[in-house]
Amino acid sequence: MAAARGFTTPFSVKLLRKSDLASKNGMVLEIPRKKRRLLAVGGLVKCCCSEIRGVRRSSKNAEDCDERLFDPNNRPNYRRRVPIMPFASPQSRFASKQEKFSSRCTPRNTGPQSRDSPPKRDTGIANEKDWGISLQNENVVESGTNEDGSSWYRESEEDLGDNGYRCRWTRMGGQSPDATSEWKETWWEKSDWTGYKELGVEKSGRNAEGDSWWETWREVLHQDEWSNLARIERSAQKQAKSGTENAGWYENWWEKYDAKGWTEKGAHKYGRLNEQSWWEKWGENYDGRGSILKWTDKWAETELGTKWGDKWEEKFFAGIGSRQGETWHVSPSSERWSRTWGEEHFGNGKVHKYGKSTTGESWDIVVDEETYYEAEPHYGWADVVGDSSQLLSIEPQERPPGVFPILDFGSSMSTPIEPPPEEPSASSE
Repeated sequence: MAAARGFTTPFSVKLLRKSDLASKNGMVLEIPRKKRRLLAVGGLVKCCCSEIRGVRRSSKNAEDCDERLFDPNNRPNYRRRVPIMPFASPQSRFASKQEKFSSRCTPRNTGPQSRDSPPKRDTGIANEKDWGISLQNENVVESGTNEDGSSWYRESEEDLGDNGYRCRWTRMGGQSPDATSEWKETWWEKSDWTGYKELGVEKSGRNAEGDSWWETWREVLHQDEWSNLARIERSAQKQAKSGTENAGWYENWWEKYDAKGWTEKGAHKYGRLNEQSWWEKWGENYDGRGSILKWTDKWAETELGTKWGDKWEEKFFAGIGSRQGETWHVSPSSERWSRTWGEEHFGNGKVHKYGKSTTGESWDIVVDEETYYEAEPHYGWADVVGDSSQLLSIEPQERPPGVFPILDFGSSMSTPIEPPPEEPSASSE
């Protein structure tokens, strides 16, 4: 597990002003100033409020998609965004049971506090402070029994390897007196001489009703091998399954940031409740120079053969860009309905809108309209640096004089965790 990450030079992490960059060596955590949102009016790119809020997108219930009629004066309003709502995912008894899970281990100094509760859906990637990671400074192996008869254990150790690799970890867990409820959790921090740092958590559990869950969270600092820029990456995977009904869900979230403002975010989600299944995928890319790409694809199906979905995409740069999307529905008898739409924004206050549907609707018009889009992420490099103090404070092994990191450009930064079985294709056919 030697952490040879393939960086051209070892680096140090410092917070500097932009004016200091030219005179400093090593990896720099530069915090650029906030950009402003862009409005393209009359051929000029203007700016308005500098505060850009969270990723917003909205959609109506997909089951009602075949009732929506086109109105050229009632197109989606991109100036106002609302929080993402679960897609075709009615609440179930499984969801309500999550609130019933409570600690079964007495939180005394004799052992770790139980964490036997499943993750919650659509909560994204937590900040490191929410996990409360606290690693031991010495090797520990201990176990015990609480007053209520539940048992617990805790182990802490430090692993060392080549190239200055060091991994400090703590593993803990427990179970109820009758062994029908169980929980496990592992914390770790990793580092090496190339400047690579990683903070992570993995937890799992099950209860007496047969419900089970698993969750992992990681935060990584490394140096991009091509640009030599500092990069922070965060990810979270979560899943839960019901023990009493055919219900469960899985989510994979990721975020990537670099010191020049490049940002990538995305999520893949899947859920099932008895006869209905649903999927959602979305992504955002900001190149740090004003170019953005956003997309969303949602779809669902029932065991009776009904399928429906909605997807859209937008691309913009310097006030010029496009949006396009499709809403579709397939009945159990394979009857298909769909509506496609598009917008071309020319950057001069003119917008070309067009579209059609399988019921004979069509439109092709040019209107006077402001162009609005989010030119930078609402949560960017400066924010993630501010929320990663524990990651940045990880201390690697001391490097002896004259010893340099071993560089291996072919090594992978991390080993991905296998997702659940392959999802069906998001096809509207």
